[in-house]
Amino acid sequence: MLFSALVFLVLSTLISCDGNDRGRGWQGDPLSSFCRRFGHSTSVVDHKLYINGGIVNYSPQSNGMLTITDRYLLYNDLTTMNSANGMPQLYSNLTKNRTDLSVTGGALWGDSVNKFLYQFGGESSGKDLVTAADGLSIYDLVLNRWNHTKAPWSIRQTSWGASAVAEERGEGYYLGGWINNGTNPGFVGQQATPGLIRFDFNTGKMTNTSGPDMNARAEGVLVFIPASDNGMLIHFGGIIDQFRNGTMVGSPMNTIWVYDLITSKWISQNASGDIPDMRRRFCAGATWANDHSSYNIYLYGGLGIPPNGAGFDDVYILSLPSFTWVKWWSNSPSNPRHSMSCNVINRTQMIVIGGQLPDADPTSCDLPNIWGTRNLNLGKNGPGDSVWDLYYPNLTEYHVPSEVIAKIGGGPSGGATLQKPLNWDNRDLGAYFSRIPHFASRTATRVIPSATGT
Repeated sequence: MLFSALVFLVLSTLISCDGNDRGRGWQGDPLSSFCRRFGHSTSVVDHKLYINGGIVNYSPQSNGMLTITDRYLLYNDLTTMNSANGMPQLYSNLTKNRTDLSVTGGALWGDSVNKFLYQFGGESSGKDLVTAADGLSIYDLVLNRWNHTKAPWSIRQTSWGASAVAEERGEGYYLGGWINNGTNPGFVGQQATPGLIRFDFNTGKMTNTSGPDMNARAEGVLVFIPASDNGMLIHFGGIIDQFRNGTMVGSPMNTIWVYDLITSKWISQNASGDIPDMRRRFCAGATWANDHSSYNIYLYGGLGIPPNGAGFDDVYILSLPSFTWVKWWSNSPSNPRHSMSCNVINRTQMIVIGGQLPDADPTSCDLPNIWGTRNLNLGKNGPGDSVWDLYYPNLTEYHVPSEVIAKIGGGPSGGATLQKPLNWDNRDLGAYFSRIPHFASRTATRVIPSATGT
């Protein structure tokens, strides 16, 4: 309650801003002039997918391609589909002044109960860098206002760490990431970090705990799944900075790290199957069968590990608790993409937004009529029965795809018969996956107006 009171005290002193924010007029129009987007952060709250920060390119080409830090806070309305392009409509009518923080490679944690977005970490420059390095930026979804709080904790900001949110627990997480002069003013060189940052939405408390091992790491993924007594975090991919001097060694994609949230214990497990090539700056999202007999993590794209600079244009599924990799889709010819965002909607679809296209014509735009938005139908159970599909607002039933069923058994609704890997590297994992958590309902720590109230 103290944290919420502090937030409201600061918010009440802010000067009201015009929702259209004339201070951003020097940028292109985010809808009609969009060309490309990457390095942004996203979060879903109350059927809206919010997009903040990152780098954006604007057209028309006749005026020269404009590449700039994106200072809009945008959102897709997930309750509707634009009949003209098949994707959720994008809006740009939320408040974000030119002076409000924008970063690249950060995390956006959404709290549906207290109606806040928390922007943490990321790279920036100038005034943004000074602001980003000392705390947390908060967007109030009720008041349509931004606030920045200086952190009472001594935690260094990082960029391109692995981020996840557990709304059921009211927590955001950030694993590893880079420290450089874009995250901490005056820092010389670059190095990754090893720790896991944990932020409590209800108390405002942020802690830095140990990561999977002593290795510093960055540019991998972190997802939350509702398994064990109180949930789990799953981490894989990215790079390991062994000597904390900016060197990059790939993290093998058959090494899966599991963090049990009730015991605060990291356990590694070897995966089998169609092991993906090592990669970084890819995105992923999790869903699961209704009976929790399988948790399926969908991976898309990514950038190669030096000296392999090639990127990827493919989709893999990591199925747990069998720890089986399944190659689900690949493009030919490949059109690599990295530094995009992935958000799973209603456990059935995964919206992929933006990304860098290293092999594309530098003057080309990324599906400007749908603002660089794509949609993965996670069960291929829409009318189109396709991997890449239109967005369906009313699709709420997840079907395990046939390619996964062929490896783990069961059917579209669950019933997987393969419930363990070839060998448990730690038998505790078997016990953790045998349990399904039951989360207590969260209560807002501040007064939230009703839909009909003031």
